[in-house]
Amino acid sequence: MTATVAAARNAYTRGGVATAAPPQLLVMLWDRIVLDVERALRAQLKADWEEAHHQLLHAQACYTELLSSLDTEGWEAGPQLASLYDYLNRRLVVANVQRDQRATKEVLAHSRALRDTWHQAVIAAAQQASLG
Repeated sequence: MTATVAAARNAYTRGGVATAAPPQLLVMLWDRIVLDVERALRAQLKADWEEAHHQLLHAQACYTELLSSLDTEGWEAGPQLASLYDYLNRRLVVANVQRDQRATKEVLAHSRALRDTWHQAVIAAAQQASLG
């Protein structure tokens, strides 16, 4: 990819993030987490530890963002979800420090399930809003 194409893609992505509503931002964050962990696993399988490290760190930053923005007091399931996010973040650290592909695969499976759940929740909320 040329530098010009990469710059255009980055500008387009930044514009999409800047104008997205909170539910869409959440979905975008989940898509990115899954992408990061998939890339990390591919890098681990190739023993490209630098790339795996980079991708795992970005996924950790995304989980940290999810944790910091979660309202654990205003939502009954908030504390349990915070515990799950924290656990998965710690597993990413293990995956990175110990180069543990099993930990990466575990986080990937959970992240995909969580992403799919949030996608469905956003769609359901949008449908509900259009009916009411």
